[in-house]
Amino acid sequence: MRSLRLSLALCAGLLALRAADPPTASGVDVKAMDPSANPCQNFYQYACGSWRQSNPIPADQSRWSRFSELLERNQQIARGILENVATPANQHSVIDQKIGDFYASCMDEAAMDARGVKPIEPDLARIAALASKSGLTALIAQSQKEGSRPFFNFMVRADSKNSQDQIANVGQGGLTLPDRDYYLKDDPRSVELRSKYRDAVRTLFELLAKGQGKDATGAAARAEVVLNIETALAKAALDRVSMRNPNNTYHKMTVAELAALAPAIDWPAFFKAAGLPHVQTLNVGMPDFMKALNGLIESTSVADLQTYLTWQLLASKANLLPKAFRDADFDFFSHTLAGVREAPPRWKQCVQATDRALGEALGQKYVEAAFAGNSKAKVLQLVGEIEKQMEVDIKTADWMSPATKDQALTKLSQVSNKIGYPDKWRDYSSLKVERGDHFGNALRATEFARRRNIEKFGKPVDKNEWGMTPPTVNAYYNPPENNINFPAGILQPPFYNAKADDAVNYGGIGVVIGHELTHGFDDQGRRYDGSGNLRDWWSAVDAKNFETRADCVVKEYGGFSPVPNVKLNGKLTLGENAADNGGIHLAYAALMQSLAGKVLPKKDGFTQQQLFFLGYAQVWCENSTEQSSRMRAMTDPHSPGEFRVNGVVQNMKEFGEAFSCKAGDPMVSANACRVW
Repeated sequence: MRSLRLSLALCAGLLALRAADPPTASGVDVKAMDPSANPCQNFYQYACGSWRQSNPIPADQSRWSRFSELLERNQQIARGILENVATPANQHSVIDQKIGDFYASCMDEAAMDARGVKPIEPDLARIAALASKSGLTALIAQSQKEGSRPFFNFMVRADSKNSQDQIANVGQGGLTLPDRDYYLKDDPRSVELRSKYRDAVRTLFELLAKGQGKDATGAAARAEVVLNIETALAKAALDRVSMRNPNNTYHKMTVAELAALAPAIDWPAFFKAAGLPHVQTLNVGMPDFMKALNGLIESTSVADLQTYLTWQLLASKANLLPKAFRDADFDFFSHTLAGVREAPPRWKQCVQATDRALGEALGQKYVEAAFAGNSKAKVLQLVGEIEKQMEVDIKTADWMSPATKDQALTKLSQVSNKIGYPDKWRDYSSLKVERGDHFGNALRATEFARRRNIEKFGKPVDKNEWGMTPPTVNAYYNPPENNINFPAGILQPPFYNAKADDAVNYGGIGVVIGHELTHGFDDQGRRYDGSGNLRDWWSAVDAKNFETRADCVVKEYGGFSPVPNVKLNGKLTLGENAADNGGIHLAYAALMQSLAGKVLPKKDGFTQQQLFFLGYAQVWCENSTEQSSRMRAMTDPHSPGEFRVNGVVQNMKEFGEAFSCKAGDPMVSANACRVW
């Protein structure tokens, strides 16, 4: 039963959601289209041209897309929920109190400003007390508990080769910039960004000194120390493409073996401090990185280690400190790196903070307010149809041997799915939320999440747990669990619209389903079997055939340029591009199966086939700042919307047939690529 009393903001959010439904017979947003464009020349422009012209990037965004529109509507709904329960009189449950007080505390910027740097003084004192490197282990362990990640990353997760078990994992980390290449590339733009990063680090050190009533003259030198240490870590780190192969990041060893590799850290003491005193074996993702880290610690002075640890603390907590810190953090990490012109309004920041900290508590309220139960039934039906088409696709693949096909079909039969929200909600009863203490609430939420992760050690994997919160506008495939996951947040227009023609929904949420299912068989997913174990179940010939087909996709997308002088990384984006291309084939086949040869009347002047492709393309309408496009080309495994559309349809003869394209048209590839 629904117990929430709707505030005016919540009502407005729900009205906005309903108003967003395209007011056409088909569900295609005809106002978004550019009818002057030729779909065979540039389908993205044809499907999205008017939308892009009418939707400039808001000042508080680095890009604006159909995803962003839906996220904005979901945030408005969440805002209504939170503003309602932020009033103590409306807190009728423990959940109401926690999410309401967390949000209200986040909105109280005056209290944050009044406290100054006092919230981080205990951590600063611990760092200042470091007398020798023998005390470094305890400092790192404490930092890890509180949410910063100096030097390396540590967490508990499924054992890649025994997916039912959960083990400790140690891997590369300690960087602040988005990718290791930001530290290593020597082109003029990269050099300029590093200079601006150095300035940003100096500014935050100066603000810290001022907040402590200390002299800030050494801030520039401290910034140089930070850049030098992080550059050394970057040089030792694996690149993103290498990390796409899970075999490159799986090296199981004993704690003694890790200690021999990196003795500068007291590993038994670290695991004990982390809450895992009985660790005997673990996965060391990047042994060469850990070896290099050891050398770095040994060659770095205690004073410089203190500087680096202080920076890691500042970088992770700047958004919880007074306005000057928040502004400096925004100026570099959002404005300079991503091209965002203004900080988002505080309510958006606090909705996001509440979702991160108490996502399934807020998610319960969101589901009550915004998720229609019949959406779940329809998506389940589509999942079944698309899985059936994947079965046909595997059986008819002329490049796979019968033995490998059998393994693939076994894996497909073991895929499970989660739709909407968890069957069992997360219990936040042990998380203390205190009104007026945003820093403390955020810190306790971080420690709560950390403790939950540590407590998984040695226990069976819970495949019912979600990795995304219900309001999230996204979906994912989890290789060790072999499941596909669709939060309630994405089961809304333009992805799924109950009022739209089925063809449009097949092109929207249908392709999303096919995309996630294909991830189970992309360059990463294919390395896991149906039980979620990292195991080579491919014959050598079939693996070679896969690589040949995948290489076509790598070369195709590697030729796309989102901004001048920048090409996409075809190897980094391979998995997502293969999933886009595979997902659209599966969804189209499912649509054709549902039509069973029937020719339906046109809607809005379009055939069923045309509606399908328009439904797909309009999901990806977007605008992006140049800075964001450059950053995403380096770090994002997803291609920009333009290429998720044009790169896909040019590989599909069915698209050419639907729009009567001819050989030689840009949207008809002379060398069409297809993995699945």
